[in-house]
Amino acid sequence: MATNRKKTKSVNVLEGAVTEVPVELPSRHVFVKCPNCRRVTDADILADNLDVCPRCGHPMRLRARRRLAMTVDAGSFEEMDAELRVRDFLRFPGYEEKLRSARLRTGENDAVLTGVASIGGCPTGVFVMDGEFMMGSMGAVVGEKLCRLFERALELRIPVVGFTVSGGARMQEGTTSLVQMAKVSAAVRRHSEAGLLYVVVLTDPTSGGVTASFAMEGDVTLAEPGALVAFAGPRVVEQTTHKRLPAGFQRSEFLLEHGFVDRIVERRDVPSMLGRLLALHEGGAYRAPDGADVPEVRAAADVLGEPSGAAGTGKDGAGASGVALSAGGDGGGAVREAARDQEGKRVRLSTEGVGAAREGSRGQEGTPLSPDVGREGGAPAKGSPSATPAPSAYELLSRVRGGERGTVLPLMEQVFDGFLELHGDRLFGDDAAIVGGIALLGNRPVTVIGTERGRDTKERVARNFGSANPEGYRKAQRLMREAEKFGRPVVCLVDTSGAYCGVGAEERGQGEAIASSLVEMGGLRVPVVSVIVGEGGSGGALALAAGDRTLMLSGAVYSVVSPEGAASILWKDTSRAAEAAEALRVTARDLVELGIVDDVVDDAGLGGEGFARSLSARLAEEVDALAGLGVDELLERRYDRFRRMGGDALCQE
Repeated sequence: MATNRKKTKSVNVLEGAVTEVPVELPSRHVFVKCPNCRRVTDADILADNLDVCPRCGHPMRLRARRRLAMTVDAGSFEEMDAELRVRDFLRFPGYEEKLRSARLRTGENDAVLTGVASIGGCPTGVFVMDGEFMMGSMGAVVGEKLCRLFERALELRIPVVGFTVSGGARMQEGTTSLVQMAKVSAAVRRHSEAGLLYVVVLTDPTSGGVTASFAMEGDVTLAEPGALVAFAGPRVVEQTTHKRLPAGFQRSEFLLEHGFVDRIVERRDVPSMLGRLLALHEGGAYRAPDGADVPEVRAAADVLGEPSGAAGTGKDGAGASGVALSAGGDGGGAVREAARDQEGKRVRLSTEGVGAAREGSRGQEGTPLSPDVGREGGAPAKGSPSATPAPSAYELLSRVRGGERGTVLPLMEQVFDGFLELHGDRLFGDDAAIVGGIALLGNRPVTVIGTERGRDTKERVARNFGSANPEGYRKAQRLMREAEKFGRPVVCLVDTSGAYCGVGAEERGQGEAIASSLVEMGGLRVPVVSVIVGEGGSGGALALAAGDRTLMLSGAVYSVVSPEGAASILWKDTSRAAEAAEALRVTARDLVELGIVDDVVDDAGLGGEGFARSLSARLAEEVDALAGLGVDELLERRYDRFRRMGGDALCQE
């Protein structure tokens, strides 16, 4: 019989008491999976990178206060209406519990922060939506806080900068949430009618009623790369259409391509971009705070190159991301009616126009020269042995088309300070053949618009060789209306063989687009100065040249039709193009004599710094003279200018 004896545990008497040895355990790491590339990243590394995936560049969603701290000047934010709360006035099932949970989780009372701060030294109203609070949905509190912010900004005469992230209107508040769209839009309109700037930054996701109201009502619309921006989200669209959506549908790059976004900006660049934009708007150069990292400045002419980071370009290379300012962007100017002298002190900048209409001759610097002046200097006497035969009209045209003279974008960068290109017509697309944006002419903010042919084969194809589609002219109209709103003069640089002739252009109303541009320019309540810098072809050129003053470089041409087209139509022989060019009288000298062009600017040294300074001074002189006129006088003179062209002097009873 087996015995069930319990074995006694033996103890080694040679062992003493247990000695405690400290052990260092590795620190705990939190890893975050990127929703784009699906790779994990240490949370600390991600935070140091502004919550942008270091592997694929995808910007992850941010809490409102973190984004606010990343954007405004340190210590400048003064919050408004922090205690404002909504009550469950519909007694919607479960709403009270959702509100309580969201407040506990986020520490906020609702889905938007509002207040007044400074960005790059410029005072501004700021709102930042918080996607963690019920998906940033818009209810009564969001609508009320935004209205109060725009009303406060109107009182202070300051711009508003807003960051949107939202799933749309808050269903738990019924139709009351729906009408917040109209309520906030009305406040935006009042702020806008006072001539004040509103800048929107679209972040992921922005949808529904927010997209269909204040998110799309900005004067300038920026977006983070890859942000979903839509009225109806992709899932709803797929369910409605029963079709699979294309890659990138409703992302910020899609919106840039279709003309609804001005720029795509990397997260790290947003503060400096806003600072530059606000400073340019107020007539000054952006200066980063001491110790702040300023992103590398990209030339505006590089918009068709490969963008940095994850931001993409629009269709046909027309889009742009990141900062796109010329290296001269820190030129003189003012921040909110002030300019800094060389010692950094603030001095008052007068916004009053100087001078009256130009009379008599001008001095040597920046003056137009006689059309008889040769391209290399002075004008030899007629019949002199040293006299160089002037190039024919067709020779001038060939030089313009050949590309040796350069293109408009590089000229913009030389002539103006801090050019910031804006994109899109807000209707269909962004036409790369027409470029435009904000810049400084001396200390004066101006809107600059031009036609760009492209500098190499790839860029020329992307820009359609400078021949604009209807959306290009509608983009120009949008920029002109904004210029009028903010009292900015408009300067147009023209170099195009004409508007694009194609099936799509006709379907989208090419004729109407040019006609609307002419009507828009005829009634603009700000000075408009145009310069024919290369080829001025037909109505496509006139759409940007129907202003108060039209100047023409001495080597440029301007015609109702191309010489080849005239020869083909009239004589059925394109080999007679040179003959047609002479008959059409397309040179600067001819057009001054005909009263079409006001003056000729010698283009010797075109492409050099000396020429750029001279043209800049001349444009500033023209703008100053026009700015000294009252609006009624300005409009009357503009009408009379065109009324005289081809009038009694050429018409017989």
